[in-house]
Amino acid sequence: MSRIDTALSLLTPTRRGSVAPFLVMDVMTAAAKAEAEGKSVIHMEVGQPAAPTPLSIREAAAKALMQGQIGYTLALGIPDLRQRIARHYAETHGVEVPIGRIAVTMGSSSAFILSFLALFEHGARVAIASPGYPAYKNILEALGCEVVFIETTAATRWAVTPDMLAAEHARKKLDGILIASPANPTGTMMTPEALKALIEASRDLGIRFISDEIYHGLSYEMPCHTALETSDDVVVINSFSKYYCMTGWRIGWMVVPESLARSVECLAQNLFISAPQLSQVAALAAFDATAELEVIKAGYAANRRVLLDGLPKAGLDRLLPVDGAFYVYADVAKYTNDSLDFARRMLAETGIAATPGPDFDPYGGLHAIRFSFAGSTADMEEAVRRLGEWLK
Repeated sequence: MSRIDTALSLLTPTRRGSVAPFLVMDVMTAAAKAEAEGKSVIHMEVGQPAAPTPLSIREAAAKALMQGQIGYTLALGIPDLRQRIARHYAETHGVEVPIGRIAVTMGSSSAFILSFLALFEHGARVAIASPGYPAYKNILEALGCEVVFIETTAATRWAVTPDMLAAEHARKKLDGILIASPANPTGTMMTPEALKALIEASRDLGIRFISDEIYHGLSYEMPCHTALETSDDVVVINSFSKYYCMTGWRIGWMVVPESLARSVECLAQNLFISAPQLSQVAALAAFDATAELEVIKAGYAANRRVLLDGLPKAGLDRLLPVDGAFYVYADVAKYTNDSLDFARRMLAETGIAATPGPDFDPYGGLHAIRFSFAGSTADMEEAVRRLGEWLK
């Protein structure tokens, strides 16, 4: 091997570092390029609230900032914030959670890393639903875990059932399962009965259970239920990004079984030190911003109705149930067998940016598109109009 070849080999990413791209970010880049060229773009690609962070939250952060001392906090977070999160579970779900089981994290993303490291050894097999959030797979694989997709269909209302889990476990032992309700990209929720049954089945099979609850607060057809209502032996992950309109603040939390709390704390100390103090102060104020947040949620509900009424009239009449979050997952099979190309043409020809299904689904993703309705109602109405003309 030549010296040049040797030098190049030293700069080659490891297998763990060679994760798949998050396609929504590529769509965002293409949409930004189109806007820079003077084109009108309706952003329906990214799962980010268009509304600003409520004023009371920003004012709390500004006050803390002007005091000048912004530093490290305890690895598990500011005690006042952890106590307020515990109070949230008591008030919202009737569940008592000791603050010793609560860790404040840098968004849900760091919570996933912490939970995967605390729960799974290298080579562990972890099941996720398909369609599902792509970063689950990419983070697990980067950490050396094997991802097992469980394909969901309309027959089970796009949810993993105990029978499906048991069948996969019988084929080859599973170490964990991660479930989201409301789910990304579908917005579909599990009933409390279905969630409880799956948690109990996981426990009986010896499979560790992670519940992604970052879209809690954003539901339209049924209330959100936490996995903590069923069991203390689960890991629950939540975030201030979605309902609280705080994506860029990078602040979230997790609730873990008591036996995992010290492991999560030590991992957090070494990987992240602590979540940003300023964001934690803002998050504490977020629990008192309900009035403004509910107005924003009412806007999502209006947007949802525009799309559920308008997309079928435009030609997209096969939609998954939109119970929560702010997404519509649409089947585009009658127009294409390549949703990547469909998304590119849709952006170029209509100015609508949306995310192609392969980001979420290795089975049917090439005939699916995810539309986010986190923007304005006027944008949703215009998007329906443009789509109707384009798909004729």
